[in-house]
Amino acid sequence: MRFELSPRVLVGVLIVALLVAPLTLKPFYVTLLNYIGLYSMVAIGLVLLTGVGGLTSFGQAAFVGLGAYTTAVLTTSDSLPVWLAWVGYSPWLALGAGLVLTGLAAVLIGSFTLKLSGHFLPLGTIAWGISLYFLFGTMAVLGGHTGLTGIPPISVFGYELRAGHEIFYLIWAFVLLGVFGIQNLLDSREGRAIRALKGGMVMAEAMGVNTTRSRMVIFVIAALLACASGWLYAHMQRFVNPTPFGLHMGIEYLFMAVVGGAAHVWGALVGAGLITVLKQWLQNILPGIFGHAGNFEVIFFGALMVLILHKARGGLWPILCAIAARIVPIKAPERRVPAAQALPRRELPQRGEIVLEAKEVTRRFGGLIACNRLSLHVAAGEILALIGPNGAGKSTMFNQISGVDTPTSGEVLFRGKPVAGRPSREIAGMGMSRTFQHVRLMPTMSVLENVAIGAHLRGAKGVFSAAWRLDRAEEARLLAEAARQIERVGLAEHMFDEAGSLALGQQRIVEIARALAADPCLLLLDEPAAGLRYKEKQALAALLRKLRAEGIGILLVEHDMDFVMGLVDRVVVMEFGEKIAEGLPEDVQRDPRVLEAYLGGLDEEDGAAPRPATAGREATAATGPQVAGAQSVAVASGKDVASATAHRPTHLSPAQADSRPDGEKTPIAGAASSAGPGEPRAGDTPCPIAPVAALPRGGVV
Repeated sequence: MRFELSPRVLVGVLIVALLVAPLTLKPFYVTLLNYIGLYSMVAIGLVLLTGVGGLTSFGQAAFVGLGAYTTAVLTTSDSLPVWLAWVGYSPWLALGAGLVLTGLAAVLIGSFTLKLSGHFLPLGTIAWGISLYFLFGTMAVLGGHTGLTGIPPISVFGYELRAGHEIFYLIWAFVLLGVFGIQNLLDSREGRAIRALKGGMVMAEAMGVNTTRSRMVIFVIAALLACASGWLYAHMQRFVNPTPFGLHMGIEYLFMAVVGGAAHVWGALVGAGLITVLKQWLQNILPGIFGHAGNFEVIFFGALMVLILHKARGGLWPILCAIAARIVPIKAPERRVPAAQALPRRELPQRGEIVLEAKEVTRRFGGLIACNRLSLHVAAGEILALIGPNGAGKSTMFNQISGVDTPTSGEVLFRGKPVAGRPSREIAGMGMSRTFQHVRLMPTMSVLENVAIGAHLRGAKGVFSAAWRLDRAEEARLLAEAARQIERVGLAEHMFDEAGSLALGQQRIVEIARALAADPCLLLLDEPAAGLRYKEKQALAALLRKLRAEGIGILLVEHDMDFVMGLVDRVVVMEFGEKIAEGLPEDVQRDPRVLEAYLGGLDEEDGAAPRPATAGREATAATGPQVAGAQSVAVASGKDVASATAHRPTHLSPAQADSRPDGEKTPIAGAASSAGPGEPRAGDTPCPIAPVAALPRGGVV
């Protein structure tokens, strides 16, 4: 039997090492470990904020200073008002006051800063970081740049922690609480919502995540961890001044998080340890090399950061784990879904009931009209296809319906209630769920975790419950629901694989499973069959038919006309933002306006409209070879397609070209046409709708 070391054993070894460190190490090294612990707390907050949540902050040192100065003022001042003086009786009361003050400051600062994005967000954190630094140095009550002295030591059950080896255990107790609390948080419903922030707010909001709240939560948690570090620092040093809380320290904290591994909680300890030890070592070595004192270590850290970003963007923690696994095999986490009671289901509307109705929806972008007075409706137990050439405005219409965008005019009703202008998460809570034209999954998260994001609104436990593992029963039910949906779409064997390791077609199926985990009554699918092979398309069609039979309404945008025409109940066709046709699939295929949109019109000598393809509801094989993987110009006897498509380039895959019964190669569009007047034909086979994917048109996506 192969020996494998449990991660819990490694944590136990670390705890034992911390217990014996003050008893065996010299005071200098104990002090160094104290600083590593203090810096680790700030770096842990940055892992959550920057590495996981994607919000870069250079201002965390200011929150450290807020915690340090709060306890310094409260425990040393003799002129506090009566209503506040009692807080200064104990450093522990001052810690509570500091956490409250820092939390309020974080909410206030975050309410402005977190509205920024891109490079404006880190610039905003630099601005308030510098502001608080100069505030500490200019206020007389804070001692100016001279600082405050006489800060009392922390007492634990009457025992004062005066020396470095005495406060050591308290510092590292805080560090370990921070590590385990953040790890627990990330392994929860709230944690998945936080990790979804990096995948884009549009996706997270569509799954019911309140992204504004989630961003604020991680901002406040990171600030509180920094505050606790500042409190411990003040009582360890017994003195504070503004110098350790400047912008240079904010940058250094970010270095620690990135070098250690910005997405790994334990990486914060590695980064803090490496930077602290290197800084101490370089400050002793470099002045001797250059012949005079200076901050030469900053140059080294800058080069180290560039090297890390080029060669190891994930930081040192994954590298250390890989090396350790080669030396001592580490036991992998157990891959199983806990047995749990099923989540309650939403009551579906009656079959035939209108669940979605869009009335004359218009969306203008300046002078460009993306959707022009478009109306459609979807009933429960019905599949409606929204088709049109590239740039017709289909995705724009999807966004108006799902709350990603707000119509300029018109009305969108979902289950009889207006939803235009409502946030996506509110609409998701009403029973609407969607997939995306471009896959939006978290590539480093497992398929199970990605799908569980869809069930976000079906849970209720918050941050505190998650951090202290009080949400396990609910978490088991959410994961069990996600597993059921994964099995439902046929990806059970990939349940624990990283989503980014799957093929594109499989990732689209994962998105469908994620949407189903929300227990919707209306499903919006944006090109779900793109990238799927023939058998996978058949399985997807069978799944959608099953969902239709259960009473779920489905609005489908798809470019594969064989897939659409053989599946849907009704079709709405868009062209340049307007609805040009609506009806049964066989009727839409005969509509001259649809042929005009797809084929560019008929030559004058081709007076009659082409006959509809009769094979749309059977299978691809009945229509002969297809162009570009979608329904296209069918060919049966080796003759060229009609002149109606001669001006549009199309392409056949080798497999499609060789699939003809007579073994002849199919000529491409653009060769001399053999079709006579009347119907545009390819030999004796009618010419159905050309593929959307193969016929790009300018306009709005």
